[in-house]
Amino acid sequence: MGTGATTGVGVRPHSLQVRRLTKAYGDQIAINDVSIDVERGRFLTLLGPSGSGKTTILLAIAGFVTPTRGQILLDDRDITGLPPEKRDFGMVFQGYALFPNMTVEENIWFPLRVRGVGRSEAAKSVKASLELVQMGHLAGRYPAQLSGGQQQRVALARALVFQPNLLLLDEPLSALDRQLRGDLQWELRSLHRRLGATFINVTHDQDEALSMSDEIVILREGKVEQIGAPADLYARPATRFVASFLGESNFLAGRLVATDAETFRIAVGDATIVQAGRPAAAGPDGDIVLALRPEKISIGRSRPGTVNAIRGTIVDSKFQGASHHVQVQTAPFGLVKVAMQAWGHAVDLAPGAETWLGWSPDAAVAVRSDG
Repeated sequence: MGTGATTGVGVRPHSLQVRRLTKAYGDQIAINDVSIDVERGRFLTLLGPSGSGKTTILLAIAGFVTPTRGQILLDDRDITGLPPEKRDFGMVFQGYALFPNMTVEENIWFPLRVRGVGRSEAAKSVKASLELVQMGHLAGRYPAQLSGGQQQRVALARALVFQPNLLLLDEPLSALDRQLRGDLQWELRSLHRRLGATFINVTHDQDEALSMSDEIVILREGKVEQIGAPADLYARPATRFVASFLGESNFLAGRLVATDAETFRIAVGDATIVQAGRPAAAGPDGDIVLALRPEKISIGRSRPGTVNAIRGTIVDSKFQGASHHVQVQTAPFGLVKVAMQAWGHAVDLAPGAETWLGWSPDAAVAVRSDG
């Protein structure tokens, strides 16, 4: 899908508000008092592990699940009681749900036929949708004759052909292999920008959420854990759960021992860490946990010039193409994970090698340990 193409598919962006949404199945609460605001034209992702409630929220937005409590508003209009067919939302499912006995063109035509759209107008819309996903040359093929990526494009075209109020995506890339998923992440992002429509996506894949979204809602056990832009969530996780689920982190648990205008100090065993900012996440007894990303730690043979520096012994390392992922045993912190660029670094990564680790005072972030 080229970024400069004109689509011919007119989709007006809408806003969506989820207000204190709760869904209970008997004693089991699937969604617990969830509130989310989706601005017009945004790409929002619901991210969380299995059982976090993300799919239930999406199905409630689509109208397939009736909330126990709460409201869903489209452009400030309450649609909580509307059936799915009255909401006019496009939806792409994990398995694409294409009709196997219909051609690509017939699959895309289907939602227009259901809505009673005239043949001439429908033909123009189908053609525009086929051009949008660059599938015009395969219009006569059946789903079984298409690759997974091509089927995904057809499902997208079918969901967009009737100019839906919102596009809902339920793990649309999960059935694809890693490389194709990466390619289609670019394409979906490009499609969203060209259309200017509002997309709501569900995934458990953190890389997909980070690369495609304007905003991410991280869910845990039916509740919202944190909402924010991808870069903000990654750099400033509020809880230990967010720091561990969205990327990888080392957790340094210690006790607050001193503060000044710009930094504070934490004692961890016999070591003292200097941390930038204010110790807002400290407990009543001064207990505090820092999340330190592996890629923010330097590793080398000699002591670094950073304020925070500790010695360690390499336990193991993994080569992952662009980077090395290293495990280092340290006296104060136990096992520390480090990620370093593979190119241009000459560090002895043999197990048992002595090494130094270092990081700046602003590299870590204090998180709530109850998260």
